Amino acid sequence: MSTHAGYKGPADCPGVIPVFPLPGALLLPRGQMPLNIFEPRYLAMIDDALRSDRIIGMIQPDVEAGSSPMTPKLFRVGCAGRITQFAETGDGRYLISLTGIARFRVESELATTTRYRRCQVSYDDFATDFEARAGEEAVDREGVLKALRDFVEVNDLKVDWAGIEEAPNEALVNALCMMSPFGAREKQAMLEAPDLKTRAEVLIAVTEMELVRGSGSEPTLQ
Repeated sequence: MSTHAGYKGPADCPGVIPVFPLPGALLLPRGQMPLNIFEPRYLAMIDDALRSDRIIGMIQPDVEAGSSPMTPKLFRVGCAGRITQFAETGDGRYLISLTGIARFRVESELATTTRYRRCQVSYDDFATDFEARAGEEAVDREGVLKALRDFVEVNDLKVDWAGIEEAPNEALVNALCMMSPFGAREKQAMLEAPDLKTRAEVLIAVTEMELVRGSGSEPTLQ
């Protein structure tokens, strides 16, 4: 069964969706995001989503915008995901997995009686998100792998290199972006990159800057 479950373009996706503001959470098309849900308002959101189209919008709060901690301002771009796995724990938590469908732009936030937030969104700027592996041939795969090797070496990490070598460019770039330990601004830049090639370039640049910062040395101009 297609992970998009019939979502072939912007017109197929709902224009009003519940949103889950979560700092550092980056969902990308066809990516898999596990979530541990325990707050009552988000348990209610999952219950309602399971009764309808199973779609949730993942979006980062813009914590630098000086908004209220209870209702933080949101970045304007997020990613819609469909609940593709669901389990309930003995203590009432939900363990779910979201599969990314497409990015969206927030047009407005709706007044609502629900405890969670809902937004009117548009997918029109991200039509290529519905095309699996679009733009893969333009990705600098060697550049991505070099940045990953350098980061892994400096941080003494263990990596499944066999799995990485087998991964198509889209899956490789998006998975590395989603798992990256970078800040909200950096992750938002990866999310908002117009295409896969640019997203890979942002990932490489951010990784290289982090390596320079970690080494305590200043970058040099060649």
